[in-house]
Amino acid sequence: MAVTDRILPALAFRLASVLAFATMGALIKLAEARGAGLVELLFFRQAGSIPVVVAWVAMGPGLPTLATRRLPAHALRCAVGLSSMTFMFSTLMLLPLAEATTLQFTVPIFATILGALVLRETTGIHRWSAVVVGFIGVVIVAQPGSGHIPLIGLLTGLAAALLSANVSILIRRMGSSEPPATIVFYFSVLSMVPLLPLFLWTMGNHDATTWAMLVGVGLIGAVGQLTMTTSLTLAPVSVVVPMDYSGLIWATLFGWTLFHVLPTPMTWVGAPIIILSGLYIVWREHRLGRANALAAASTAP
Repeated sequence: MAVTDRILPALAFRLASVLAFATMGALIKLAEARGAGLVELLFFRQAGSIPVVVAWVAMGPGLPTLATRRLPAHALRCAVGLSSMTFMFSTLMLLPLAEATTLQFTVPIFATILGALVLRETTGIHRWSAVVVGFIGVVIVAQPGSGHIPLIGLLTGLAAALLSANVSILIRRMGSSEPPATIVFYFSVLSMVPLLPLFLWTMGNHDATTWAMLVGVGLIGAVGQLTMTTSLTLAPVSVVVPMDYSGLIWATLFGWTLFHVLPTPMTWVGAPIIILSGLYIVWREHRLGRANALAAASTAP
């Protein structure tokens, strides 16, 4: 299948992942309102992923592809990823859906910073300017001193984005030898080491509807993870990542219909600034990647 033939399926998978993650976020808030705790939400998110990922692999490349020689790398990815998820879920519980989603749009900004500091990637004035503009958007959304966004919610949201950017770097390093489904599988399985005993210690007494919501968090989260991963196997990051910003539409709709909350005017001002900053960073990286590829091809023997 040619690259151009893969773009539409890639975009469809990415849009499906955005909807899945937005639905998961709404379920998290609904379950939390019915008494579910953070540990329970994390446990079901990861435990629910295991059967879905195993079925996905069994129907595709086959279960033998789950074998790995890079368990320490998976353990590190799990530690960082689980920390990121903990902060992200905390943010969803502390803030309205639209504001929590907007803070996640800072991932490309943090990825640029980490790429320069950790991977020693060359980062010019254009991308550094986009980073500064993106953080101006964050300040506009946060409205310091207004009390609209609690400081703890702002900090957990930015911490989640920073750690998500770290996860992206780790996956880039692992991607040369580990298939995407294998990475997702070990992330879910290794998460059970800390989460299972904590879940048994803190498990609440819920009604059937709440338990169903918790199961839904896991199953829908797994669908989101797999469709997101699949989109990256079909098209470049620069093609599919812009679809992520449609999550603000779903977050606004869920916030309005389920919780009767709409984003503040300042969120509508700051969110586009953050989005444009992220889009510019993605476009700039894509452009530089093409330029480097052409330069390498021109100097090849």
